[in-house]
Amino acid sequence: MSKGSVKYWNAFAEQSRNRWKSLAGTDGMIEQITLGRDPDCGDLTRLTRFKAGADTTPFGSSCHQYPEEVFVVSGRLYDQACERWLEQGDYACRQPGEIHGPFLCEQECIVLEISSPGRIKA
Repeated sequence: MSKGSVKYWNAFAEQSRNRWKSLAGTDGMIEQITLGRDPDCGDLTRLTRFKAGADTTPFGSSCHQYPEEVFVVSGRLYDQACERWLEQGDYACRQPGEIHGPFLCEQECIVLEISSPGRIKA
């Protein structure tokens, strides 16, 4: 299957405000909006908004069994695993098992994520 066809819409427009969902356990400091999803394999494209002061240290670091691409759309975010600030325009393609986070955010940051669970090798 695939993510299918999606007509143009604006994730930042006022009428899309209710599509952003707060991440559990973040007191509304981190929100996500799904842009596209393959219902069969779970591949997805989404935006994550880290508000100023967001800190994922309580969640620890993360890694996945699938590849994941990330692109910093705006703002900056500190990745404690790689000990560097990720700035607007930074891109990474994380391979399965690559550790990332926790993250700290001093100013609002928006990250585009493309996750590919459908590419897990059996």
